[in-house]
Amino acid sequence: MSTKYVKNEGGPTLGYSTESGVGIIEIDGKYFKDLNKDGKLDKYEDWRLSPEERAQDLASKMSIEQIAGLMLYSSHQAIPASKGFFPGTFDGKPFDESGAEPSDLSDQQKDFLINDDLRHVLITTVESPEVAAKWNNNAQALVEGIGLGIPINNSSDPRHASVASAEFNAGAGGAISMWPETLGLAATFDPEIVKEFGEIASKEYRALGIATALSPQIDLATDPRWMRFNGTFGEDPKLTTDLARSYVDGFQTSDGENEIKDGWGYDSVNAMVKHWPGGGSGEAGRDAHWGYGKYAVYPGDNFNEHLIPFTEGAFKLSGKTKMASAVMPYYTISYNQDEENNENVGNSYNKYIIQTLLRQKYGYDGVVCTDWMITADEPESVDIFAGKSWGVEHLSVAERHYKVLMAGVDQFGGNNEAGPIIEAYQMGVEEYGEEYMRKRFEESAVRLLLNIFRLGLFENPYLVSEKSAEIVGNANFMKKGYEAQLKSLVLLKNQENLLPIQKGKTVYIPQRYIAEGRSWFGHVIPERLEYPINIDIVKNYYNVTDNPDEADFAIVAISNPEGAGFSREDLEAGETGYVPISLQYKPYKAEHAREQSITGDSREVLDRNYRNKMFIPPNTTDLDLVLETKKAMKGKPVIVSILLSKPAVVEEFEKDVNAIISNFGVQDQALLDIISGKSEPSGLLPMQMPANMKTVEEQFEDVPHDMECHIDSEGNTYDFAFGLNWQGVIHDNRTERYKKAKLEK
Repeated sequence: MSTKYVKNEGGPTLGYSTESGVGIIEIDGKYFKDLNKDGKLDKYEDWRLSPEERAQDLASKMSIEQIAGLMLYSSHQAIPASKGFFPGTFDGKPFDESGAEPSDLSDQQKDFLINDDLRHVLITTVESPEVAAKWNNNAQALVEGIGLGIPINNSSDPRHASVASAEFNAGAGGAISMWPETLGLAATFDPEIVKEFGEIASKEYRALGIATALSPQIDLATDPRWMRFNGTFGEDPKLTTDLARSYVDGFQTSDGENEIKDGWGYDSVNAMVKHWPGGGSGEAGRDAHWGYGKYAVYPGDNFNEHLIPFTEGAFKLSGKTKMASAVMPYYTISYNQDEENNENVGNSYNKYIIQTLLRQKYGYDGVVCTDWMITADEPESVDIFAGKSWGVEHLSVAERHYKVLMAGVDQFGGNNEAGPIIEAYQMGVEEYGEEYMRKRFEESAVRLLLNIFRLGLFENPYLVSEKSAEIVGNANFMKKGYEAQLKSLVLLKNQENLLPIQKGKTVYIPQRYIAEGRSWFGHVIPERLEYPINIDIVKNYYNVTDNPDEADFAIVAISNPEGAGFSREDLEAGETGYVPISLQYKPYKAEHAREQSITGDSREVLDRNYRNKMFIPPNTTDLDLVLETKKAMKGKPVIVSILLSKPAVVEEFEKDVNAIISNFGVQDQALLDIISGKSEPSGLLPMQMPANMKTVEEQFEDVPHDMECHIDSEGNTYDFAFGLNWQGVIHDNRTERYKKAKLEK
């Protein structure tokens, strides 16, 4: 495939495929792409007009089938497709047998682009930036030659996580810049760092052909047990609101020569903020990817506070783009929050939550896209990962699509087939007539097209693969990400100023046992015993020994306790299957849990309570490792590095160790830079660390800052915005701003 470029003086450079059949129209010395190949300049082809005018013109020209395709957002696509959750084929053969290039489109990708008119693709893993760029060009050339020539709006879930064992070298590049998890960005308490992340990540995304970020996740994580806590900015409304605004401004804003209009342009990436109206209050901390976690509950009557990061942050930007261009509702049923129809259905199905609140009360007119697979049938058992049609299980697939559309949603996540949307259209025609439904479809089409027009993709969706390779993971971006990692580390305990420990000492790092686990899709991950820190990197700082007697100090690396809140074993023993999610390591008996659950449904159990049930986290061995190391070190210092994906109860080991550093997904090297004193810790807790499980059970799922916090042997309280540096407890403009906001609440 070859791409041709035509430069406009004082206007955009046009890129088009020589094989797509697109011609160039010249008017008054200016050049335009003839995308629908009719030989004349249509409004939507005229880059001199506003994106709104162009989108309205194009929507009016589209068939219902084409609009239905625009409303689809593909299931997860890997490049090449063989690397994905659901491997694709190439000319009917597996990738390895096909002779295909990694940048070739799979049979399934061609099918949904050609036959279903799909134009929004969710990209997961890519072999390299060059391969991603070439795949993008192949896909864009294909759709440019079809119908009205609408380009693809590729998207991605967050892809900037750190590889712990990777080494950072100043001046060296990487596959993509590495940053802390979202919760780690929150631990910096610095909106400028978060904005800089957005600015860098958006440039890397565009170089990969990605025009929409399925982020940020701005749910208030008000229940400490929630498995998606680490994808959020924590539990605090003020901090989350500020960081949400900075993140979206960073992703969406183009400036200088890269700006086209109103802050949008060639560096812009649409931010799809999630999950409206907040998914952080799942009952007992359970998650709505599974049937056992389908309900969000509000025992503290605190529904409205969960809206603040959206209404005051993502919808009130400091930059020119003004608001996040897309929103994703969560899977959950926001239990008993529908004040109009009293419906308990998943948020994307709820007309009160989408139309009355989001659209009318808060004036949001961007794209609303469902979370993935909400229109598919639910599985046989609540612990199987499949369709998530919560509250509308009795409806047909087409009826579910119709209900979502009538609630005010524009797009269907994880759906590759246009058929059910076209069926839903016919249902609407029968109920409201053709004119009404055509208008309803065009309304969504305009919103969806705007997010493509504003980024300049109609003029040039093509990439130069060599340039992509230069941009993605360049040395400067890697450096910025690494600096953010350092600022995200939180020093919780530093008894008698143990840290920093000078280089050249001898360290003992015990191997960590990781129990057998399961992936999201139920695949078994075997048990293993391994060094939790890259020993080769440690050797750049300290001598390493496997004999505690020879060591000057020990580093024990652990993570927080894990659990989902549902047990197949409990179910098979004749119980309900519902068990506690424990934040402590020792076996836990839920003596202080609710006597009766807030929610339940007739499909399985009406009472989901787990009072007095036992639960043992699979990584209870982490506690054993700390205590055994303490014993083996015979009074010599023990440092615990704890990877936190959510809060943890540390009372079981805190008094037995000399220092604790919490991290939220960083390279091992960043941890060692802190321990050795090369860098000084400055991170603050973006959440409370509970004193015990009693306070966890008694807090309200929907209320932030409502736990008794752990007080350590040094008298420090592990509350929101707590952290140490070498001088002691941090008191600065960040703690003043956010602690004060918490106290004023």
